[in-house]
Amino acid sequence: MIELRKADQRGRGEHGWLSSRHTFSFANYYDPKQIGFSDLLVINDDRVAQARGFGKHPHRDMEIFSYVLEGALEHKDSMGNGSVIVPGDVQLMSAGTGVTHSEFNHSANEPVHFLQIWIAPNVKGAQPRYAQKNFSEAEKQGKLRLVLSPDGAEDSLEIRQDARVYAGRFDGAESAKLAIGADRFAYVHVARGSVSVNGVAFGEGDGARIRNERELTFSQGDDAEVLVFDLRNMESSEFWS
Repeated sequence: MIELRKADQRGRGEHGWLSSRHTFSFANYYDPKQIGFSDLLVINDDRVAQARGFGKHPHRDMEIFSYVLEGALEHKDSMGNGSVIVPGDVQLMSAGTGVTHSEFNHSANEPVHFLQIWIAPNVKGAQPRYAQKNFSEAEKQGKLRLVLSPDGAEDSLEIRQDARVYAGRFDGAESAKLAIGADRFAYVHVARGSVSVNGVAFGEGDGARIRNERELTFSQGDDAEVLVFDLRNMESSEFWS
């Protein structure tokens, strides 16, 4: 079953320098029907004005990753990391016992468009850690590239949860299939463009909870870029219970 949620149903946050769309409840946006899905808690679709950003702030016990679509995002944190994240990069910060960080638009002239995504970890109080890796367009074009996994499989980044995240790009006649275990859920988010998933049309910003589907087929893409989350079979995370 594919439970489609259209882009215009997401929460909105307009702050002048920041235009944000919230897939799940976050900050001032609250919807009791949208409190994450399995261990996936946050998908924020953020556009940040030039030379602006999120000042230093703390996190703990959360797996946080950023996926840049356009522009460049500058990162600094209390672990001593400093980097610039560009399209193709996946940045993963495991907050563990606690970390402070800031994220700013690296450009003085162009906006940055990126996704910030939170996944509940499977352990509390772990040592904070940071990783960043570039996945080329060729690795994702017409296929689904594993970018996050619990064991670092296929040279993906290692996340502290039984979750796998795939990134793919689809255009024209390109297609790909992804097997989903019988005891697993999935979530699909279309970052840009449009694509068909098992015959269901998705547009930019659309997402879907997916249950009881053993295989997902991506086809009929029009400059589509997608993220696919392979998740535990549970409606909401047990982490905070």
